Amino acid sequence: MSKTNGAAGLAGETAAKRFASFREIADFLWQNAERLRGAYKPNEYDKVILPLLVARRLDCVLAPTKDKVLARLEALKAKGMKATDPAVDVALCKVTTVPFYNTSKFDFGRLKGDTTHIAPNLRAYLKAFSANARDILEQFKFEEQITRLDEANLLYQVIDLFAEVDLHPDVVPNHVMGSVFEELIRRFNEKKNEEAGDHYTPREIIRLMVDLLFVEDDQALRRAGIVRSLFDPACGTGGMLSVAEEYLRELNPDARLEVFGQELNPESYAICKSDMIIKGQNPANIVRGNSFDQDGHAGQRFDYMLSNPPFGVDWKNVQKAVEDEHTTLGYAGRFGPGTPRINDGALLFLLHMIAKMKPVDAKTGEGGCRIGIVFNGSPLFTGDAGSGESEIRRWILENDWLEAIVALPDQLFYNTGIATYVWVLTNKKPKRRRGKVQLINAVDLYQKMKKSLGNKRNELSPEHIATIATTFGDFRESGISKIFANEDFGYRRITVERPLRLSFQASPERLARLRDEKAFAALASSKKKGAAGETEAAAGAELQQAILAALKRLDAKKLYKQRDHFEQEVAGALGRAGVSVPAPVKKAILAALGERDETADICTDSKGNPEPDADLRDTENVPLTEDIAVYFEREVKPHVPDAWVAGVEFRGGKAVIVDEAKVKVGYEIPVSRHFYQYKPLRPLAVIEGEIRALEQEIQGLLGEVLA
Repeated sequence: MSKTNGAAGLAGETAAKRFASFREIADFLWQNAERLRGAYKPNEYDKVILPLLVARRLDCVLAPTKDKVLARLEALKAKGMKATDPAVDVALCKVTTVPFYNTSKFDFGRLKGDTTHIAPNLRAYLKAFSANARDILEQFKFEEQITRLDEANLLYQVIDLFAEVDLHPDVVPNHVMGSVFEELIRRFNEKKNEEAGDHYTPREIIRLMVDLLFVEDDQALRRAGIVRSLFDPACGTGGMLSVAEEYLRELNPDARLEVFGQELNPESYAICKSDMIIKGQNPANIVRGNSFDQDGHAGQRFDYMLSNPPFGVDWKNVQKAVEDEHTTLGYAGRFGPGTPRINDGALLFLLHMIAKMKPVDAKTGEGGCRIGIVFNGSPLFTGDAGSGESEIRRWILENDWLEAIVALPDQLFYNTGIATYVWVLTNKKPKRRRGKVQLINAVDLYQKMKKSLGNKRNELSPEHIATIATTFGDFRESGISKIFANEDFGYRRITVERPLRLSFQASPERLARLRDEKAFAALASSKKKGAAGETEAAAGAELQQAILAALKRLDAKKLYKQRDHFEQEVAGALGRAGVSVPAPVKKAILAALGERDETADICTDSKGNPEPDADLRDTENVPLTEDIAVYFEREVKPHVPDAWVAGVEFRGGKAVIVDEAKVKVGYEIPVSRHFYQYKPLRPLAVIEGEIRALEQEIQGLLGEVLA
């Protein structure tokens, strides 16, 4: 196997220049994957390429110590020790200087030497990895692919391909390798038509998030020997964890960042774990499973958390576990304030993370946690007051955890072009930020990419990242920065009622409507079977006719504008006819013979209070910073003088809430609205000129075609 030196070299002396970037590495592997066509469909290439890429990466890491490991193992066996002894595991890891090893005589180069037995040799080689590395490779279920490749006479070809690619970290640094994985996964997902919500985070966005996360702790992170922890509950291939670790190492070479993650997808989990194990991180810190019902880090607390959870992902499959925890544990669990709608579980990730914030020591002020998370627009405003989403926002803001929200440009992600936002949260706000939230409008801070990657057409330059991070750190208002009090995002949803006004008339048209009223129609039906049912239905039909006959005796032309008066007239007519009707039928008569009439008297209840008209009912959102009475007098009363607010009494010019159930508090964060700038329409003369110019251009083109 030929090797090259330098960051670019991968596959022989002539390949150094060709592989100058992660994209060129991905292009090379993608093009060579085409040799699988026929035996595999393009949407199946990942079943071969990804596990072999991981295996080859591990193989290259172990290459310098391969012979020393085999020699050390033989020496230990000579002393009577078995390969399964824990002491052997420790001894061999000391030789490799990384927390894994392989005890097979084979590596990718030596596998090529025996074409006859390449399948069993490859199986033996993969099984000879230490248990933690073997767990990584087993996630890909590559065993069946070995058979499939061997039967198609392709196994030697793909092994030969990877054997000629040097993936040692000295040649392909970890951050480049991570980008290679994510670029290949992006392409594989395109072939599979994966949903837009399943995407990976571009490195420049991660760098921005890490900047935002660490900027307030800059001095503390520079202390010698400092150790901090970072957690990502949807870690994917580990991009967030890797960039954060690299950043801290740049900031302070003596610092150590212990990373933790959880990932549901087995392939992404395997890639992440392989990356961590190569870096010397504890591979046990990366857990596979659904964070909502299989909390792999239960009871643990972290200094920092970063995540880009899937957008708009259904969580119905874990609904019972989540709702049971919400009901039984309340705020002692992770989902105390509520749960979002079933088709978007993004906010569940944030609740999960908040539950893992390291607390602040009340005496020393040490500890605390900072969170960075990417959302689409939905968590900002979805859900009315009292809904799960609104209650989650309320809980966060009323606890003063939300520090800032950054609106990002669109078309930044590989598999979706929708608008995205970075939320920054902490339980240790500096004094100047307490009770406040900073909104940063960075939608215009981007540059076009020379070559699009899927839906990713824009990117953040280092200068854009610096501008956003500096704006956040300065905590001042500017053209792209606004600062609000927490309560500015809160409102009370009030119900504005208007009185019910009905006029009544026993006209033929209204009497005809009575037959369609459910309670009246039910008189002529019966749940009984047989003759008893027929008798009961017949009696009901007679009662219907008697009621109609009695009502027809009322003056058909007289219009009653007072309900009580009309009820008395109806009662008198029924009484004179000797007809007794149940209460539901009386309501049906009033409903059929009544119509809304603004000139009629107000209908009142038994206590003399006006009854509300459900069809005229409206709701208003009153800012928490404004008294309901002031808002009502300004925004409602001038338009509907007879209106009132349900559950609220006005005393001395101020509102007093007497029924909390009718006045709900909600929170929303309309970022776009706060940065909206009105742009006047272009003058008609300008538009007309543009149209005329287009007409002339079209005429010119037609002239060329017809010439």
